[in-house]
Amino acid sequence: MVKELEQDNLTELVSSNDTVVVQYSASWCGNCRIMKPKFKKLATENETITFVMADAEKFPESRKLATVDNLPTFATFKNGAFVKQVQTNKFEVLKELVDEVTSN
Repeated sequence: MVKELEQDNLTELVSSNDTVVVQYSASWCGNCRIMKPKFKKLATENETITFVMADAEKFPESRKLATVDNLPTFATFKNGAFVKQVQTNKFEVLKELVDEVTSN
């Protein structure tokens, strides 16, 4: 399941869940819309991970947890700490990121 961030509280989600994968996006971003169903598919395949959609424009504090200078950006967090991020519109790259955070 994917949680849609409704307030600028990503820090709380990251600290209260073991493994978190975030898609930073924006409503105007075409590649973000293309990646959203792929992101949701990965969420159904990895039920032990918390998947979060964060609007990079609406939630500046949440955006600060990663270096978001292009969209979509995907970031992983483990045990409350930032692990890695990628900026991509390719499913294979996103899947590698998720696989990497689950294997550690």
